[in-house]
Amino acid sequence: MSEYSEFVRQYLTVAIFAAVGIGLGAGLLGLGRIFRPVRPQEQKYLVYESGVDPVGTGWSQSQIRYYIYALLFVMFDVEAVFLFPWATRLEAYSTFGLIEMLIFVVILALGLLYAWRKKVLRWV
Repeated sequence: MSEYSEFVRQYLTVAIFAAVGIGLGAGLLGLGRIFRPVRPQEQKYLVYESGVDPVGTGWSQSQIRYYIYALLFVMFDVEAVFLFPWATRLEAYSTFGLIEMLIFVVILALGLLYAWRKKVLRWV
């Protein structure tokens, strides 16, 4: 029974901290709402675009190329996240770790080669 009460006490501690955090955030937002100045002006609700009055509608279609660039960036960023801890513990992983990481890098290189062959990496 003692272990169960300790388990519940730990969750209760987390719940109390979460409630205090949410309450503090809500209280500060409420105070800001009470004390902020309210001066409605028509200029405040206009669309702002780099200091120039906007021309046309706000909707525009983006090319898929930008999303692919972002996806490739994330892919190679994740590769770097996996390579660093592996490089720091290379002695512990020995040959098996080296072969496993080479397979990982080859798969990512094949993905880059595929994107290159499909001419996705051309910035037009």
